[in-house]
Amino acid sequence: ILAQNISASGGTGGSAGGAPAMPLASPLMGGLNKKKKPFLGMAAPLGYVPGLGRGATGFTTRSDIGPARDANDPVDDRHAPPGKRTVGDQMKKNQEEDEEDLNDTNYDEFNGYAGSLFSSGPYEKDDEEADAIYAALDKRMDERRKERRELREKEEIEKYRMERPKIQQQFSDLKRKLAEVTEDEWLSIPEVGDARNKRQRNPRHEKLTPVPDSFFAKHLQTGENHTSVDPLQGQFAGLATPFPGGLNTPYPGGMTPEAGELDMRKIGQARNTLMDMRLSQVSDSVSGQTVVDPKGYLTDLNSMIPTHGGDISDIKKARLLLKSVRETNPHHPPAWIASARLEEVTGKLQVARNLIMKGTEMCPKSEDVWLEAARLQPGDTAKAVVAQAVRHLPQSVRIYIRAAELETDIRAKKRVLRKALENVSKSVRLWKIAVELEEPEDARIMLSRAVECCPTSVELWLALARLETYENARRVLNKARENIPTDRHIWITAAKLEEANGNTQMVEKIIDRAITSLRANGVEINREQWIQDAEECDKAGSVATCQAVIRAVIGIGIEEEDCKHTWMEDADSCVAHGALECARAIYAHALQVFPSKKSVWLRAAYFEKNHGTRESLEALLQRAVAHCPKAEVLWLMGAKSKWLAGDVPAARSILALAFQANPNSEEIWLAAVKLESENNEYERARRLLAKARSSAPTARVFMKSVRLEWVLGNIDAAHELCTEALKHYEDFPKLWMMRGQIEEQSENIDKAREAYNQGLKKCPHSMSLWLLLSRLEERVGQLTRARAILEKARLKNPQTPEIWLESVRLEYRAGLKNISNTLMAKALQECPNSGILWAEAVFLEARPQRKTKSVDALKKCEHDPHVLLAVAKLFWSERKITKAREWFLRTVKIEPDLGDAWAFFYKFELQHGTEEQQQEVKKRCENAEPRHGELWCAESKHVLNWQKNIGEILVLVASKIKNTF
Repeated sequence: ILAQNISASGGTGGSAGGAPAMPLASPLMGGLNKKKKPFLGMAAPLGYVPGLGRGATGFTTRSDIGPARDANDPVDDRHAPPGKRTVGDQMKKNQEEDEEDLNDTNYDEFNGYAGSLFSSGPYEKDDEEADAIYAALDKRMDERRKERRELREKEEIEKYRMERPKIQQQFSDLKRKLAEVTEDEWLSIPEVGDARNKRQRNPRHEKLTPVPDSFFAKHLQTGENHTSVDPLQGQFAGLATPFPGGLNTPYPGGMTPEAGELDMRKIGQARNTLMDMRLSQVSDSVSGQTVVDPKGYLTDLNSMIPTHGGDISDIKKARLLLKSVRETNPHHPPAWIASARLEEVTGKLQVARNLIMKGTEMCPKSEDVWLEAARLQPGDTAKAVVAQAVRHLPQSVRIYIRAAELETDIRAKKRVLRKALENVSKSVRLWKIAVELEEPEDARIMLSRAVECCPTSVELWLALARLETYENARRVLNKARENIPTDRHIWITAAKLEEANGNTQMVEKIIDRAITSLRANGVEINREQWIQDAEECDKAGSVATCQAVIRAVIGIGIEEEDCKHTWMEDADSCVAHGALECARAIYAHALQVFPSKKSVWLRAAYFEKNHGTRESLEALLQRAVAHCPKAEVLWLMGAKSKWLAGDVPAARSILALAFQANPNSEEIWLAAVKLESENNEYERARRLLAKARSSAPTARVFMKSVRLEWVLGNIDAAHELCTEALKHYEDFPKLWMMRGQIEEQSENIDKAREAYNQGLKKCPHSMSLWLLLSRLEERVGQLTRARAILEKARLKNPQTPEIWLESVRLEYRAGLKNISNTLMAKALQECPNSGILWAEAVFLEARPQRKTKSVDALKKCEHDPHVLLAVAKLFWSERKITKAREWFLRTVKIEPDLGDAWAFFYKFELQHGTEEQQQEVKKRCENAEPRHGELWCAESKHVLNWQKNIGEILVLVASKIKNTF
């Protein structure tokens, strides 16, 4: 810098005076140039790498590889041969080296050249087509080997898993046995030993003993000089310090002349006194027992910590921001409220109170600020705050209500509210709170005054009417209608009043007048609101009012073609809400409008069956068959109702009338037969069946005839009837089944096989026939023949889950689990949405994989009852009782006709439920009357169980279930 300044000044002087510049060899400059390094400012030599000498070459930066260069830039090698002296020449040479090496040394007799001969040529469309063809060929060849390869890989994985099973699988059997371990055995398991040595197991902790006060007092009295060696002592020869005395300096620490003597005993006494004071605060003054709750102590400590969610810095920012808002606009109430709440949350309650009180001074007309102040202040102070608020805001309802809430005495509350009503007589809210505190007589007087002050409040008018006598209530409601002509609740209350006093004939008139009056006053009749009011009347017990409202509004705003559909939906909605009388009224109205609609009669009959009495059902059915005499189901429901009530002659008479209305009806013939056979009138049943076979011969009539003889033990008669029936109805599979089963029961295996085979020729699509034939062959030990039968069934009936399921079970029962798993996989490919297959697949898996399989099953068949039942059984097997019960309930709700679900549910409750739960399941099953299910049909259709009712069959099926899953 100095050299630059001198040269600059020299240059200036030279230019000014014209004298030559100072020579470089001046004494000062010479001295400087001697110290200057000769290479500074020069270009780096060629090939110089910074840091190479010290080994800094482990990374590469732009300074190492040089800047990006143009093609015409010279290369670093100044002795490069011609053709390589520019960067572009070097790049060309590198590209040439990347080209194909077609030398003989790179040629192989079998493979040819190592690279592609034509890689440097252009890639045209025909090249692309050729590549696509080759790729397709490769893919085709790969697919041909794919199945074999996947099978081989699967076998290798299974072999590997068998040789090296997972830890989870190795211990699965032991984990299952843990359920059998008793509590005593569990407690007697020895503890795991500690393998560490003795010093590690028993570390000797450093013992710290507190020094007694007497130690300090003793050493202070003796005037001990030092407790450590001063570094200065070494410098000044031993202990002869320049300031001798240690603690005996002219002013040695605590022993200054002014302080006097330090008494450690008094410090200890003071400490003990302080401890006594603290203990006395938490002890009971009477018994001396401690009142500290040891369990709640830590909770109390936590409650002392500020429970704000934010960080400390966030709180500081919020505090600063709110302070700025308050200072900018001091008359803004939300700023004061927010500031107070922030301080309250952070635990500074007193600061919050101070802030909000300042807010009341700045915003005396803000209702919210006064209410917040009353909330933050303790009891008596809050009352004073509210009193001050009332002076500033004498018309504020919320402040009066807060004042009443702060009072603990009822009389004081009444006094506050009456004072409030003097100032704010138009507030319905204040009147309601005041009336609630009064006795009925005083409340009636107050309400009479309230309706004068607030004549448009429906609630006050209705409350007054409820407290008045019948005559006065009528007058009150008439006044209310005059004051509020547009409110429907007054009319409905008037109707309920008349009904409660026995004037049911007035109810219909009042509701009709209500509709007329409201329309005249421009009120739109909202059908949904009126139906909702009717449901409330139903729940309150006002049946006549409810029915009158339904009749008045049910047809409003509905097109004629939508009436039936809408009314059925309304009835279902009322049933769902528990308003049965509303639903009954809707059905009654619908039946008046559509007296010849069989579906409406059926819906009404099912409603009465589920929610009404037997008498109401029978009365409805009598009317139904009068209007729809051709509806067989209505006749049958009536007969069944009489039969269940034990009135068999009445049931017979109903069926006789049904015969007159529906001559030669198969359903009625069979109902009459069932009635007689269930009541042990077998001869009458036989005569009826014979008459039916002659007058109305059908396959079902013949089948019932055969079954009656079969269950009564007349095998020969059953065989003859079956042969006769097959002459007329050879394509009815149930007859072939019965014939085969009769032969099986008689141990005529060959005849049974022949019957099944003949039946399959006539009915190749009957699944039950295929299954019966297969099981017959399996029972006699012909496993191969059974397998062939099922395979033939699958060919003739593709995508049939029942056949696939039987094939899987056949292999499983034969002990061929691998084949059954393979068949199940094929079955699920062919029938991916079959619930019975997925349910079986869950329990074919090993225990650890069942849960995963059940999830897959639920994804494919979310609402299938068999899958839901499988999941319930899975939870049952895992002892998850609550979840299992939920899934059983879900199954029987989604498909109440599945008898197997009811049987498993009942078995589950027998093991894990109470007596009430068992009876509830049984009762629900009897109401549902299930007819389907593999296990259920096996018992319910067995000839020995033909007279058993639903409950008995349920117990029988449940007893046959072995929960080995």
